[in-house]
Amino acid sequence: MRTLVVLPTYQEAENIEAVLRGIREHVPEASILVVDDGSPDGTADLAESLAEEIGSVEVLRRPGKQGLGSAYRAGFAHGLQRGFEVLVEMDSDLSHNPAALPWLLAPVADGAALTVGSRYVPGGSIPNWSLRRRLLSRWGNRYAAAVLGFDVRDATSGYRAYRADALAKVPLDQIKAEGYGFQIEMAYQIDQLGGRITEVPIAFTDRVLGTSKMSGRIIVEALALVTWWGLRDRVLRRRRH
Repeated sequence: MRTLVVLPTYQEAENIEAVLRGIREHVPEASILVVDDGSPDGTADLAESLAEEIGSVEVLRRPGKQGLGSAYRAGFAHGLQRGFEVLVEMDSDLSHNPAALPWLLAPVADGAALTVGSRYVPGGSIPNWSLRRRLLSRWGNRYAAAVLGFDVRDATSGYRAYRADALAKVPLDQIKAEGYGFQIEMAYQIDQLGGRITEVPIAFTDRVLGTSKMSGRIIVEALALVTWWGLRDRVLRRRRH
């Protein structure tokens, strides 16, 4: 299946070559779209230079930092317009191991609407995380599953693959969340549309080079949005009945 890997980047000059080479090694037939938000460290230039060597790499340059959700929406729209059958999202900081891509893609090729690379199914792991961070992540995911009523153990994971025909049904222009909220909302949309969601185990490792872009504000936003979606949809269901 024609596959596009979407890589949002901002200040990833230290990691971009390794992640691009890793993707090319493990899924050599895939195309790659780097969505760069005006990185002042030359990330986009490095990606374009490497594209000449490894092939099938495009760079979408955007003026200024516009957010993770916005980058994925732009990348998905690009892929859908060009007829790709599978769209993958992953971090560009090597916290998502490119070696896991074949396992991520297999369920989608078998008919799943969405495959989530999960830390919370048997075989998944989060090495070197503090207890506080583990509890926050695990219970945040449990809260989302309970409030939204869907069976996804790692809805905040940003390592995933979508079938294009399922993704095309999602109103991307209405998805406004960023960070964890974006990941949860996209999985929830697929679930609400009746798409099959499969989780495969991954090891999530913290970045070694560069600086994390995640913030407390993004976590608070995600929890607030989950609460709102759950309340909104339960009220709508009651009105319909």
